[in-house]
Formats: sequence, C-alpha cells, structure tokens
Amino acid sequence: MNERLLIDECLSPELVSVARAAGYEATCSRDRGLLGLYDWDLVKFVVSEDFTLVTSNAKDFRGQERGRCGGLYAQVEIHAGLICLTPCHGMALTLQKELFGYALAALVELPDLINRVLEVFEGEGGVVTIVSYELPASSI
Repeated sequence: MNERLLIDECLSPELVSVARAAGYEATCSRDRGLLGLYDWDLVKFVVSEDFTLVTSNAKDFRGQERGRCGGLYAQVEIHAGLICLTPCHGMALTLQKELFGYALAALVELPDLINRVLEVFEGEGGVVTIVSYELPASSI
C-alpha cells in the first residue's frame, strides 16, 4: 500500500478521513491550497509529488472513453495512478463514500497503480463496476 492519495476539489474533503482510516496517506486540494488550479497544473503537481489523484472528473484526466488513451494523463510518461469515481447521475456525499470505498477495496488487490487508472463507476440502476487499465497505454 504505497499510494499517496490527493482528493480533487470536485470531491468532498471528507474522503481524506476515509482514506486515512483505511491506512492510506491522503490529503485534498483544499488543504494543499490547490483550489481553482487548472487541471494541467494539477497533473504537474500530483506527478511531481508522487500522488495518486482521486477525481470524479474522469473525462479530462483519462480521456473521453474508458480504457482508451486520452486526457491529460495520456501525456504523462509515468505517474502514480489515477482513481476515477464516475457516477451515473449526481454525486451526493454518501455516493462518493460508497464509490471510494469500492476503490480502496480494489486497491488492496492491485500490486500498484503506476501508469494505471482504477475506475469505479455506477451504471443505471445503481450497478457498480470496477475496471483497471493502463494509461498511457503500453506501446509494447
């Protein structure tokens, strides 16, 4: 469990305590003075500080389509990982905590998130799916 998690401003800072209770080092954009930072500058920060970004803004960071190379992380040669919480509709705090709980449970099963995305998304009817894929995609 090496991930250092940075909770994006689009999610509740309360997720920091959820992550810490699960044994992760965690902080949030608010507590780091990063509110209002452009996404490309946020990526520079998380990469330079070796954070795994936790966000619900999946399209900007992972690209328009799940599992396909795109977005800001596709332009980074190596990163500590990206966790996307993707709701079907709005994201109340209870849903944020639920989806984040799924992500934290899935992290335990993975050796690491280096150059990977872990995406937890809620489909119609509340069905939750968890996928993990490389980003940027391997050229091998």
